[in-house]
Amino acid sequence: MSATDSIASPRLRLKNAPGAAVLCLGAGLVGGILTNLAQGWLPGAWNNLANSGAVWTMFAFAAGVAFAHRTEGHRGPAAAGALAEVGLVVGYYGYAEFGRGGMGSLTFPLLWLSMACVAGPLFGVAGAWSRRATRPWRRYVALGALGGLFGSEGLHYWLGLGYLPQAMVCVALACGLPLLLGRTWKERGLSLAVAIPASFVTYQVLYGLLDAVSG
Repeated sequence: MSATDSIASPRLRLKNAPGAAVLCLGAGLVGGILTNLAQGWLPGAWNNLANSGAVWTMFAFAAGVAFAHRTEGHRGPAAAGALAEVGLVVGYYGYAEFGRGGMGSLTFPLLWLSMACVAGPLFGVAGAWSRRATRPWRRYVALGALGGLFGSEGLHYWLGLGYLPQAMVCVALACGLPLLLGRTWKERGLSLAVAIPASFVTYQVLYGLLDAVSG
């Protein structure tokens, strides 16, 4: 099976790979700085949404969507997602170091950088799958995984922090994104069916890891 069997033939090939890499990395850097600033702009517990792993992962997903029809196979969307996520981490902690008087211990910057190198490629490919996968189940998984990220954050805000309003926003996004991005009612319904277990699995794995590191 060739590398492109799972994805429909693209309409264009990406001709300026270095320029695309700079664009993805630059978008991530700007996004990282803005999310750091937004923590100071948003009131009270709402500033947690600015520092949201699900929001950050949207950058990788969007990069995959943007490059879905501009490059063949999985490498382009995966690289675009990875660069966007790495840029977010560097931008966020770079601004913390030079704009806010220090980022503190290297533990969490290195942890998030490692996670960026995993989540970035995965959700870059998911973004491409959501637009041009020829096998329907891949679109269900892509949209369900995106919804599951927000669902897991909703569980964290509710069960871990007791922030019910913020949890409800995340649940609304967990349900709303598959409904908004799905192309048929069948696709929307099956994507939601994926998002529900994905929310619980991601909550257990991701926040279990973060608790272990911070503990």
